[in-house]
Amino acid sequence: MDSLTQLTFGAACGEAVLGKKIGRKALVWGAVLGTLPDLDVFIPLGGPVNDFVYHRGFSHSLILLALLSPMIAWLITKVHPDTKRYYRRWVLLSFLVLEASVLLDLLTIYGTQIFWPFDTTPMAVPILFIIDPLFTLPVLSGVLAALVLKRSSTLGQRLNMVGLVLSLAYLVWAFSAAEFVERRVTEKLACQGVSYSQFISSPAPFNTLLWRVVGIDKDRYFETYFSLFDRKTPLFVDFYPRNLALMAGIEEHPPIVKLKRFTSGYYAFSTVGEYVAMTDLRMGSEPDYVFRFKVARLNDSHPTPIDDERLKTTQDWRRLAWVWARIWNSIPQP
Repeated sequence: MDSLTQLTFGAACGEAVLGKKIGRKALVWGAVLGTLPDLDVFIPLGGPVNDFVYHRGFSHSLILLALLSPMIAWLITKVHPDTKRYYRRWVLLSFLVLEASVLLDLLTIYGTQIFWPFDTTPMAVPILFIIDPLFTLPVLSGVLAALVLKRSSTLGQRLNMVGLVLSLAYLVWAFSAAEFVERRVTEKLACQGVSYSQFISSPAPFNTLLWRVVGIDKDRYFETYFSLFDRKTPLFVDFYPRNLALMAGIEEHPPIVKLKRFTSGYYAFSTVGEYVAMTDLRMGSEPDYVFRFKVARLNDSHPTPIDDERLKTTQDWRRLAWVWARIWNSIPQP
């Protein structure tokens, strides 16, 4: 999730666990710990592809963070010695905030290695877009109430709890929506005779009413959208080539191997001038994908491995107008 969401959710958890005992210190430390796992983005890991596939690795290990929680709590009590008697509460706060931060990231499509180091498979339960105002606003409002209102009153603490409950209720809704989308898309693809070996669905930007679906069928992939308001209208399915021939002879090039594993098979190749680029099909939309990497150079139509390089990408934010319109009406992509 985005940094604001992680910060506010951590602050809300901190307030809920220890706010009554020590005041705003709990809220502040909850915010700090909520953003801590994602700080691995500032650690150079050996190149663009490595930075991409190893982000949300060791820093998002549920096991490692659980083991670190007592130490973090001890360090906090060193900063605030007057709160030593609440050490166990500090441990609970650290544990809940850190684990919640990881689990929130798990709910986006990126991929999170929650069982590192025993299992480094990137896992995702994509029920939220990386920024979802309907999830963030309730918990943000509760945190602001707890921050602004007088500590002598319990109103701020109660509003903080209300914000947490509403945000968690939204997760229940998102899970239900994801299951419904999976079922209906499977039915529609079968009715339309669309073949595939796998497909994945994830929310379109900033909502859980419209879902993007990308599927793989051998040397091609497809993209379509499904709205919770769609009825019997067919899906508008667009097909594109994966250009797998572009990796002929360089299948074992480390960046390609890593990206194939990290994307769970949702990848395609294309040419960018004299270079071969590999694209993660899960994030972004056709043709504006977020993660694209140069992995080879073409010499007389034969690919030669090169050091990986991330391609600069731009997003056409005017597409948000289409997203809004597609929620309510079954229309093809622009």
